Amino acid sequence: MSKEIKTPKFAKQTALHCAVGLLARREHSEFEVRQKLTIRDFNVKEIELVIEHLLAKDYLSDNRFAQSTCRYRVNRGYGWRYIANELKHKGVSMIIIQQLQKNCEIDWYLQAELAYNKRFGEIEKDTSQIDQKAKAKRIRFLQYRGFSTDEIFTVLAI
Repeated sequence: MSKEIKTPKFAKQTALHCAVGLLARREHSEFEVRQKLTIRDFNVKEIELVIEHLLAKDYLSDNRFAQSTCRYRVNRGYGWRYIANELKHKGVSMIIIQQLQKNCEIDWYLQAELAYNKRFGEIEKDTSQIDQKAKAKRIRFLQYRGFSTDEIFTVLAI
């Protein structure tokens, strides 16, 4: 009795299954889902139908994506400017970004201080002992992290 090895026949995954699989891993913006489905060579009509279905079933939500991204980036020590720029880059509308900023109850001054302390330590916070080159490095770090000039200067007590 010889056993025949059968190779399974894999059907091409539908756009809906592909999109749901993407959303099962993490939140995505509508723009990201469109891009990923386009890269996988699904036609435009099929993509539009899938997006409409996902929006109707509330599987896809730019609001939820924006909140999730904001929460994740805040926990990683980033400021509002960085977060807003990332959301804009990922196709979230400015209306949603502005609503998120308005409803966001985060003390950005505290976030800037926490990011500074994590990177440079609390001992070095007295900037009167730091030379100009090191001070510029600290300012650039906080600017890259997306904190405003006012938040940066408050943290550095300049």
